Amino acid sequence: MTLVTTTARLGPSVARPGARGRAAGLVGIAIVAVFVVIAILGRDLVPYRATALSGPALQAPSGAHLLGTNGLGQDVASQLILGTRISLLVALLAGAGTVLLGGVVGVAAGWLGGWAEAGLMRFTDLVMVLPKLPLLLLVGALTGGSAVTLSLLIAVTFWPMTARILRSQVLSLRSRTHIRAAAGFGAGSWHQLRRHVLPDLGLILVAELIPAAGRAIALQAGLAFLGVGSPTQPSWGGMMRDALNYQYVFETSAWTWWLLPPVIAIVALVIGITLVGTAAEIRLVPSLTRHTR
Repeated sequence: MTLVTTTARLGPSVARPGARGRAAGLVGIAIVAVFVVIAILGRDLVPYRATALSGPALQAPSGAHLLGTNGLGQDVASQLILGTRISLLVALLAGAGTVLLGGVVGVAAGWLGGWAEAGLMRFTDLVMVLPKLPLLLLVGALTGGSAVTLSLLIAVTFWPMTARILRSQVLSLRSRTHIRAAAGFGAGSWHQLRRHVLPDLGLILVAELIPAAGRAIALQAGLAFLGVGSPTQPSWGGMMRDALNYQYVFETSAWTWWLLPPVIAIVALVIGITLVGTAAEIRLVPSLTRHTR
């Protein structure tokens, strides 16, 4: 009777963290879904081109300009909506590139072992200690800073941590009984890797993709804020830079419709992706629920 009572008391407290994780995940999915819909329908939603002079400078929000105009008379709402597509594109490309590069290096190092592992891991350590922000600023400025270019640069500089995680997992999988049994029955190295190792890494790759995408959004916005980016591609970071470069932005109410919307958009999207990532980690690794109390 005592054991049953104790279990009944512990049950709700153990279940609540998982329930909170699922609820947070649903909230994150809803936030990300809203931005995805805005990115897909962006061209149909905007009333003006992002670079078009659509009205007087610093016009307050109205029916013609839902978020007013900036210092040049461009529609802020149009720039905000079109900037969503750039942010999500960078998140997708940079996140996928980070996982792909880290996956190839980490799996190869963990599976091959020997001198190949030593060489790949030393190269990984070298990339990990590179000063990433100065490198992104320099190369981004030299190459024009398009969305695709920035995505590639972010992936090239941020893959080492993924590689180290996957290498550790592959080393653990190599010692599992079923893989050693497959080798004993004559299965080749490629067969073991394809049938028994890579499927077990799929969930880890998903868990690594989500935070990589969130990091890419913040980096792209920061680089655009610092002036690295294509002037023909509207971005949230570029909107923030233009607003803060205007001398009197805080002496009027213009900051509320010019500067604040891109800040809120960046924070909301990163929070949404983070909530999805946290829920995914809890689902993939149930033991993590104890840390969400």
